[in-house]
Amino acid sequence: MFAEYLTRGVKAGLVAGLVFGLFMAIVANPLVAYADELNHAAVEESAHSHDAEGTHSHDAEGTHSHDAEGTHSHESDGAHSHESGGTHAGEGGGHHDTAVSMAVTKAVSVAAGGLWGVVLGGAFFGVAFFFLEPAIPGPDAAKSYLMGFAGFVTVSGAPWLVLPPAAPGAEQSLSAATRLPLYAGMMLAGALACLSAGYAYVRLRESSGLVAAAVGAVVPFGLLAAVAVVAPDNAVHGALSPTLETGLAGLFAFGQLLLWLVLAAAHAQFRSSGESESATPIAGRDAAPAAD
Repeated sequence: MFAEYLTRGVKAGLVAGLVFGLFMAIVANPLVAYADELNHAAVEESAHSHDAEGTHSHDAEGTHSHDAEGTHSHESDGAHSHESGGTHAGEGGGHHDTAVSMAVTKAVSVAAGGLWGVVLGGAFFGVAFFFLEPAIPGPDAAKSYLMGFAGFVTVSGAPWLVLPPAAPGAEQSLSAATRLPLYAGMMLAGALACLSAGYAYVRLRESSGLVAAAVGAVVPFGLLAAVAVVAPDNAVHGALSPTLETGLAGLFAFGQLLLWLVLAAAHAQFRSSGESESATPIAGRDAAPAAD
């Protein structure tokens, strides 16, 4: 029995992971690469401005000699000529290397997405669903989608209340040594909120009706938001425009929602197909005896 649950979860995770990997390779990665280029350009411009200010100050003091000018002119001309020749010589191979690099990056994204989906499918829709299914309210299909919602809240939603997705190259006020345990703690808080919501719904539905059960299920998520309010603030500073940063954060959130939605839908489909096959009469065992 447990092997069936685990197999079903892994299969659903593989489907969702491949969809998520294709989304990352086709949509997210180009935008992230563009944002990364903007960050590099901003850093280089800042360094160039700093060097220009230092050179201007040095010239103003009168320490720039005629020999230095001659040397600078000679070295600049030689370096420019050498670099230009080298650039033109290697330009043809650069385009080929870029194409190969992009193809490899896309392949890695798809493979990584598939692996990530398998891990989530096996953990949530295999192991956790095996133990929690009797306590999850609703019909069979709804149970898969509720499990997907709980998975999103646990892995992404709750931690993002404290540590929202950051754009590439952005500087964060909290160190990695602080962010990692904080993220893990919010994951635990998200899982507890989902379990508490399910428990409150089932108990109140039996004793007080549907409305009271719905209200009771919402309360744990309100407490989860309160926990996020008292958590340490993580200020994020980056070179990207606020519009682009918001777009990247929305893209990351959409990717995770897509992953969990496809995971839940695939699990519900596999579950329905498995139950249909098990209910089909098998000749020689379930078939009615023939009349004499």
